[in-house]
Amino acid sequence: MTKTSSTRLPHRRPLTPEWPTLLLFLACLVALSIGVWGLPHLSTLAAFALTTLALVLHASLTHEILHGHPFRSRRASEALAWINPGLAIPYLRFRDTHLAHHQDANLTDPYDDPESNYLDPARWAQMPGWLRALRRVNNTLAGRMLIGPALGQAAFMADDLARIRGGDRQVLQGWLWHLPGAVLVLWAVMAAPMPLWLYLAACYAALAILKIRTFLEHQAHDAPRGRTVVIEDRGPLAFLFLNNNLHMVHHMHPRVAWYRLPGIYRTNRDRYLRRNDGYVYSGYAEIFGRYFWRAKDPVPHPLWPREGKAR
Repeated sequence: MTKTSSTRLPHRRPLTPEWPTLLLFLACLVALSIGVWGLPHLSTLAAFALTTLALVLHASLTHEILHGHPFRSRRASEALAWINPGLAIPYLRFRDTHLAHHQDANLTDPYDDPESNYLDPARWAQMPGWLRALRRVNNTLAGRMLIGPALGQAAFMADDLARIRGGDRQVLQGWLWHLPGAVLVLWAVMAAPMPLWLYLAACYAALAILKIRTFLEHQAHDAPRGRTVVIEDRGPLAFLFLNNNLHMVHHMHPRVAWYRLPGIYRTNRDRYLRRNDGYVYSGYAEIFGRYFWRAKDPVPHPLWPREGKAR
């Protein structure tokens, strides 16, 4: 863990659970239950909206869990994430790929960063025209929200299927642990007043909102420290993302809880912005204004290949 001169970060976490995270997790489950069971009788639109927002928040809380919150015990924390109401990504696969993503030296690497949106230019050149057109649309914020969840899920599952066929037992285990929880969620929804199609639409909408957060978290840059963004947003999206918009701070202090990130950033703002070479936006409104209809980056990695990296 990186330690700054003006911000003290604890070496050890207290034995008690992190109550802000645990209580928010419980509140999220209550909101999800109201959306699926309580609101459909009153307003389909309200039920859809609340369910979608609860699923976004649950995904952000799952991110907290894989970084060691809210309990000191990893098993206790991960028990909260066994069932993923968002259905799309098994928790164990999210944990393994996201922790691999935290190897900052590999950020944006088309091969070694599991969350990179860049492609090897050689692979890009071999793609059929229709797929390149889809990828270009996907590189706008509007496209990322509209078709990004489908493209991302298809690529993720195809890669995992290839790994399973290649004998990767850890990937297979991740999916086998996921399936009973997914079946339980689908059974519960089918027993609820919310139509199953509407719940699945909410799952997709939640992924679309999460794509706002990941849209430009990282950029191609010669130095790893210059690849991670800071978005100085304090609005509803920052809350739904649990302050992960302060992404540079999170990457430097990955085990710091979400509710401490804004204070750490305020205390050391100039230091973080020097470190990431000024990769900063004032808020999500600025990002929507700039990139909703146009791409920020090319699809093929603009600094690829580096020496020894071409494949």
